[in-house]
Amino acid sequence: MRIDIITVLPEMLEGFINQSILLRAQKKGLVEIHIHNLRDYTHNKHRKVDDYPFGGFAGMVMQCQPIDECISALKAERHYDEIIFTTPDGEQFNQPMANQLSMAENLIILCGHYKGVDYRIREYLITKEISIGDYVLTGGELAAAAITDAVVRVIPGVIGDEQSALSDSFQDNLLAAPIYSRPADYKGWKVPEILLSGNEAKIKEWELNQAYERTRRLRPDLLNKKGE
Repeated sequence: MRIDIITVLPEMLEGFINQSILLRAQKKGLVEIHIHNLRDYTHNKHRKVDDYPFGGFAGMVMQCQPIDECISALKAERHYDEIIFTTPDGEQFNQPMANQLSMAENLIILCGHYKGVDYRIREYLITKEISIGDYVLTGGELAAAAITDAVVRVIPGVIGDEQSALSDSFQDNLLAAPIYSRPADYKGWKVPEILLSGNEAKIKEWELNQAYERTRRLRPDLLNKKGE
């Protein structure tokens, strides 16, 4: 997989993509992540990418020209499965969407900034608009980082124990069951006896029951999605 991220603040992402699981995925050759500075595609001496909106609205708007030229340059080199725009009014990002995007070959993620992008970019170039929550960030870099991390970690081979990713919260619209480690008794805080029993069938049953209980208590909306 290849992910191209377009941003006006590349330094916000460079450190992130070169750490932890994302770095290991790149070293294994399972993903390529490239960051593109949108200012490199401007035609003015100040490398300005924004201007005032028509209609007298407040704020500044990212212009068509640099975005169009950057995306066009990338599309001239390869086909992209999705061209994603990070925006608060996009489709809510979730685990099923991350799973689906992980099967793509090439993705572009455009980070929003200022008051947003000239709407013509969304009309003519963007294929998928994604929000990571009902709030507004200064820019789309944090959203792009979250999307990239969630997508890459479920690519087969990225995590050594693939069952670990499959048992994460939100897989199957359930929160994960509680997990514990050694020691079994710390200051009188004890691990549930069932987990020490070695009975795999009973442990699996406990795990599923706990997942349902936590989901009913903390995120009942997820069970509504499952029709339960």
